[in-house]
Amino acid sequence: MGKLYTALGLMSGTSGDGVDVSVIDSDGIDQFNEVTNKYFKYDQKIYKNLHYLRDKILKSDDLNINESEINDLEREITIFHAKIVNQILKLVDKKIDFIGFHGQTIYHNPIEKISKQLGDGNLLSQLTKKTVIYDFRQNDIKNNGEGAPLTPIFHKLIINKKKIELPVCILNIGGIANITAISEYDENSLKSKDLGPGNCLIDEWIRNKTENKFDKDGKIAKLGKTNKLILNQALDIFDNRTNKNIFSFDTKDFDLNFIRGLSLEDGAATLTEFSSKIITTELFSFLSKTKNKLLKVLLCGGGRKNTTLVDRIKNEIGEELIIQSIDDYGIDGDYVESQAFAYLAIRSFLKLPISFPSTTGCRKPVSGGTIVGNF
Repeated sequence: MGKLYTALGLMSGTSGDGVDVSVIDSDGIDQFNEVTNKYFKYDQKIYKNLHYLRDKILKSDDLNINESEINDLEREITIFHAKIVNQILKLVDKKIDFIGFHGQTIYHNPIEKISKQLGDGNLLSQLTKKTVIYDFRQNDIKNNGEGAPLTPIFHKLIINKKKIELPVCILNIGGIANITAISEYDENSLKSKDLGPGNCLIDEWIRNKTENKFDKDGKIAKLGKTNKLILNQALDIFDNRTNKNIFSFDTKDFDLNFIRGLSLEDGAATLTEFSSKIITTELFSFLSKTKNKLLKVLLCGGGRKNTTLVDRIKNEIGEELIIQSIDDYGIDGDYVESQAFAYLAIRSFLKLPISFPSTTGCRKPVSGGTIVGNF
């Protein structure tokens, strides 16, 4: 057994509502223990500024046009992260070796090989007096990868740790839905890709139409009626997209134009059906390319709590696959990604690979992350 490190992982997903924090012990290979998990909600100012700014950045040129606002928000977000890290440091009776700082994605384009996360690692290190590892995606992109998904190597670890029978898939439904297929405990057997929209369209619709941030439990969608004509047109457009061979999506790859004019409930119902159909169609397409037929799919991420979305996915899949929550195996599905970035920080320090040709499209397995100790 290698040396165990204690790492703190910070993850703010595409929902942009707050930060998941996890502390783990790991050797960066096959040893892993949870220490603590906690969620911190963004204050209303950061939340509004983030979504306002993200809505303005539709193409890479917008990163330069809005540079001043981006820098201001990056500082705000980094200070927020520093405050919550310092709270966690007081709660945890352990020396934290590394902080894995994912940052807040505001633009991701795999075709252009650009992935921009807000998060100043130097400032976070200065404010927390800890070694910070951040900017995890850039080395993968330099090696012809798409910079995402990065969590598959951690998915393999938790499946191994819980001794879950293989083959198995982990379906993460965040803003974007992504899948990891694990057929063996060997990292070279990992396969992963983004499937399409998870919560992002539903969340945006609810934000635009109400004071809420998401459709809790899918209750609004359940009250509505799917507009089949609009749905089928939107599915045809998605099916005829030009970028079918990419590993990763940005929330900007999808928009709400096709449901303009629908009521709150019917719009939510149509978007939920749209997302569920894409997830299931792309899931079957993905599994058809793996050696084994994977019978078990474990759900994690916030979207697993949207019972209307999950029920529709189950109805589409029928009895061909077993759909379960990852929580059934003693894994908290809310904190898989924050734990993953704590684990990736340790692997980055050890110069172990965090992405692979079959997970991001990179030329060879590569490590990643920029390491700073600004204290």
